[in-house]
Amino acid sequence: MAYSGYGTQTRVRVLGRVLLASNHGPGNGTDRAVKTVVGNVRGWRAFTSVPVQNREVEIELGGEFHRVRADRGGLIDTNVPVRLPPGWHTAVFRAAGMSPVEAPIFVIAADTRFGIVSDIDDTVMVTALPRPFLALWNTFVVSEHARTPTPGMAVLMDRLAVEYPDAPVIYLSTGPWNAAPTLARFLARNMYPAGALLLTDWGLTQERWFRSGREHKRRNLELLAEEFPGIRWLLIGDNGQHDEEIYAEFSRRHPDLTAAVAIRQLSVGESVLSGGRSTDGQQDQPAPSTDWVYAPDGAGMAKQLHQIRIL
Repeated sequence: MAYSGYGTQTRVRVLGRVLLASNHGPGNGTDRAVKTVVGNVRGWRAFTSVPVQNREVEIELGGEFHRVRADRGGLIDTNVPVRLPPGWHTAVFRAAGMSPVEAPIFVIAADTRFGIVSDIDDTVMVTALPRPFLALWNTFVVSEHARTPTPGMAVLMDRLAVEYPDAPVIYLSTGPWNAAPTLARFLARNMYPAGALLLTDWGLTQERWFRSGREHKRRNLELLAEEFPGIRWLLIGDNGQHDEEIYAEFSRRHPDLTAAVAIRQLSVGESVLSGGRSTDGQQDQPAPSTDWVYAPDGAGMAKQLHQIRIL
């Protein structure tokens, strides 16, 4: 499985996963097995696939070939050198005994000065479930057809894409990579702009049963700051749990790289379920120079972003 990637004109981040797919003979071979894994209707099917550890994978991009190796969870997350013009490109992933798969790669122009980072759950997609059950429900039960987009958010994101056509869009979520195909189809079906998914790898670590979602977001935001020191980011999230805290920390460390922070206010019921709180205004902002906007939907955010001249 190959996921959407991004990068500069000289180095791009490629993302993928190597999974075991059985071959049951003529008419039901590897190609069909791969389609079953990638095109699942219900997310639980993704968890029936076994990751292949340490498999060598060849990546073709821009006429050049690179050999990388999947980690112990089958995940490929690495940077490769390239010489590519700005815009969308296609990377081809190949491994021995497996059919090639393709992934879109967005190469960001050197003069790009604006980018978008957005959370998914409770931000672009309404979940309204207790956090302990959210990942299980979204991953094992619900198809993308049954997920509800947040009112006005797709329109807001589309307006941002029109206003900043060269801006990279990064969907940064604590959801597992197993749910990536379902999330990608949800975003496409609801007309959200194309962008890279940065998800988490479920599984044990040396310190804990499950990986830290907060550390995942912090680490990837720091990577973006390091990789693109000339881009100012619009950070979009919700006030259900930790987005405000994480974005506030980022804006304090990198005030010159934070264009604004837009927080979706959850209803009282959503806030209780998420384990967070519903607020009526700004809070916990250690970077006074950063503009923060709060609204319950995309239309409210768009209005306030217009007032601070982002839109």
